[in-house]
Amino acid sequence: MHVRSSQRRTQPTPGAHPTRHGGLPARDAPTDGSPGDNNDYGAYLSDRQRRDAVNTSDLDRTDLRLLHALQVEPRASWNQLAPIIGVGPGTLARRWERIATEGLAWITGLDTRGQLVLLEIDCDLALSKAVAEQLSRDPRVEVLEFASGARTLLALMAFDGLPAASRFLTLEIDTIEGVRAIRSHLLSDTLIHDRDWRLHALEPAEVERIPVPAPPRSRAATRVPDDVDGAIMRELWADGRAQVSDMSERTGIAPQRLADGIATLRGSGALALRTDIAREASDWPVNAWYFISAPGRTVLTAGRSIATVPQVRFAATSASWCNLIVSVGLSHISELSRFEADLERVLPDAVVGDRSVVLRTVKHMNQRIGAHSRASGSVQSPRGILITES
Repeated sequence: MHVRSSQRRTQPTPGAHPTRHGGLPARDAPTDGSPGDNNDYGAYLSDRQRRDAVNTSDLDRTDLRLLHALQVEPRASWNQLAPIIGVGPGTLARRWERIATEGLAWITGLDTRGQLVLLEIDCDLALSKAVAEQLSRDPRVEVLEFASGARTLLALMAFDGLPAASRFLTLEIDTIEGVRAIRSHLLSDTLIHDRDWRLHALEPAEVERIPVPAPPRSRAATRVPDDVDGAIMRELWADGRAQVSDMSERTGIAPQRLADGIATLRGSGALALRTDIAREASDWPVNAWYFISAPGRTVLTAGRSIATVPQVRFAATSASWCNLIVSVGLSHISELSRFEADLERVLPDAVVGDRSVVLRTVKHMNQRIGAHSRASGSVQSPRGILITES
């Protein structure tokens, strides 16, 4: 790999579910606990870091086991998880309420259809906070971060399709006062989803016991009606664990129709559920983005290659000056060079054009992010309806 200075979102296979292995399901993680054949990451991470990966001053072992289970199946019931985690369902409910109330973790239902765009945004320094505030209110913004280097902000946005993305990039963004310039990256194939990262708090045999999502009933419609689809996406965007009975009361849609719709959307890959953990509550508080150029033949196999580098949380191909974008989680900023050495081993023909360290996260999925990277309020729906406000 060389270093130099420079400047369609895919859906899961219908009916596919995350691999039931403790660790990193989307990354072909070895079952013997080793980090992979193509790196020696374990040489500078302790067993505790690989196994737990969360600061136990905020979360104890039972919390970690609960969160790992919710990463695997975010809508599993407390009754289903109790015998796996080893405490009663009431205890699990109370623990989750505390974790969520303290902003240490949150669960989001995500519409995976459409076009993802990563924006590098240059702002007037005096107006950067105002720009971030305006963008954080935009329901199309899934992730918004202040970042180092040749950009003020990084924004990951989800649009209904390429025409909607084009309208925003050519007609809307320049109306935001304080935006000086943007560089847009249209993401085509997502190679590694950050929602597939796991804590390693459960043993593989315990992970196997977590129930998979129920498939649609045989009598369920194969296509979810638009009103049901929209209601499900709004409700689960606000709370990925929302109960069907509560959703029915709020929307006026029959519980069975909602349950069938959720099962169908999950089975098709249109609806993904994710459990996220406050970055500063973990042993991986440093997040960095890499903008990489690589030959086409390298990009075609990049997903499998970089899956062996455990620091990688997200990777996608891009239709821009760089054709591969990677996000990584690290214990300390000093690990950046070691990560780049690992990346060079698995992608020897690639060129790192730029990298950027996240300075502060403003918004992540359905949550505003406050002090110590914890969730702090103001949830918006993917259709632009304000659900709650702190």
